[in-house]
Amino acid sequence: MRLYHSILLLFLAFVLTMSACALIPTEQPMIQVQIAGDGQIFTVQAPPQGTVQDALEIAGLSLEALDRIEPDLHVSLVEGMEITLTRVYEEFEVEQVVIPYEQQLLPVETLPEGARQPSQPGENGLMEITYRIVYEDGVEVSKTEIRTVMIKEPQPQVMLVGVQTSFTPRPIPGRLVYLSDGNAWMMEGTTANRIPLVSTGDLDGRVFVLSDDAEWLLFTRHADDEQIINTLWVVQIDNPDVEIDLQATNVIHFADWQPGTTAYAAYSTVEPRQAAPGWQANNDVQMANFSVNGWVDPSPEVVVETNSGGVYGWWGTDFVYGANARSMAYANPNEIGLVDLEEGILTPVLENTPLETRGDWAWVPGLEFGPDGAMLFTVRHAPPAGSASPEESPKFDLTAIPLAGGMPVDLVSHVGMFAYPLPSPMQPKTTGEQAYQVAFLQAIFPDQSDDSRYRVMIMDRDGSNRRELFPSSEAQGIEPQRDWGAWAPQLLEGSDGYLLAVLYQGNIWLVDSATGEAWQISGDGRINRLDWR
Repeated sequence: MRLYHSILLLFLAFVLTMSACALIPTEQPMIQVQIAGDGQIFTVQAPPQGTVQDALEIAGLSLEALDRIEPDLHVSLVEGMEITLTRVYEEFEVEQVVIPYEQQLLPVETLPEGARQPSQPGENGLMEITYRIVYEDGVEVSKTEIRTVMIKEPQPQVMLVGVQTSFTPRPIPGRLVYLSDGNAWMMEGTTANRIPLVSTGDLDGRVFVLSDDAEWLLFTRHADDEQIINTLWVVQIDNPDVEIDLQATNVIHFADWQPGTTAYAAYSTVEPRQAAPGWQANNDVQMANFSVNGWVDPSPEVVVETNSGGVYGWWGTDFVYGANARSMAYANPNEIGLVDLEEGILTPVLENTPLETRGDWAWVPGLEFGPDGAMLFTVRHAPPAGSASPEESPKFDLTAIPLAGGMPVDLVSHVGMFAYPLPSPMQPKTTGEQAYQVAFLQAIFPDQSDDSRYRVMIMDRDGSNRRELFPSSEAQGIEPQRDWGAWAPQLLEGSDGYLLAVLYQGNIWLVDSATGEAWQISGDGRINRLDWR
């Protein structure tokens, strides 16, 4: 019995011993890997079930955001594996680069042939360039331009160069002023007599109007303040040193002398905007009062209050004086009417269907009084011939509006949207009748009159005797603009018709309205406004 118990105890002891041995894990051999990084070779003993991440931790190495490791961190380790750690970092470098100015040569007829005269000094520009530079283990591997900022635009050096013209000087009545390269000039007596009036190079051409007596020029110039579009000024013709700031700003659509005076100038304003077209029109009329000694009334009279201006009122309303200070008319995209200058009330006389331009501009019809003040000449947006939308009709008619009563009369059909009628001065006939003619622009392609070129036409005030005047049918047509021409203030001796000054390809041409004979009187191709009184 004792023997049995002894054997049993021995068996139990053996079983317990074997169970304990089974719980003790068997020690596995480590594997060796190498890590190349930070300029060294690290030899690491790591468990075979480990990853590259484990090997880095054993070596005491950590990764920064841009560092690169090969193989990837989650790859399992194998005996003899070689791991490469590449340290990557970036720097940002700002470099300022000088932009050399360019030289511009402007041909002018006021200097002798080949003579040069500085007009604007050149100034270098400055650009700031930011680079991203990437380094791998301390060695530059890439340099990328990521940002460019223009600190200062270069200003070109402008040099006037005299050019010889072969144009025969011609006598002209009155004073003909013109705008070239932001400067105001005048011809007087003869086309060869050219006198500088304003030589600052900053006139913007929005307003360029001689007074009735040709003693003052009303004009706009660019403003130094980036928040202002332009400013309104006058200069005395006989003493150009007398320039007066009328303290009016942002004048886009209208400014003119009050008829019969050189002390008052009417104008309309806009509010500058960042979005196209760059303004929101006020559709107002204000009156500036000044004196030759430089005094300007600080509180201009408001003739027409700021108003919505109807359809497309954001673009603006155009105004025009009649034969005297009591008559004024207006035009906007949807109507033509008269202005009550006492009450500031606008009264429509012709409804117009606004043109759908599908752009950031609005069509405003040209508008002018006849010289006797009895008729308004304008352009009417006519209904389409087919089933097209009235707002998209390509048809525009030159229309006369009798102001003493009666219905508007269409004088010329399908004339084009930019006809801009221009009545001549009164011209007595041998019968004693006081008559006048109307010049206007006729679209060469009336159905595409928005981008068509035009030809100058002329007719009697009732639409009769219509004929093509300038240029010849073989020549390229005129690029239309609101102030495309100006009538001479008087007849030349021995002439049966008034001279008409026309802007054509950047030059001034004189056209005899009776014969159609034309003479080019400027040749540098840089003129964009004119007036003649």
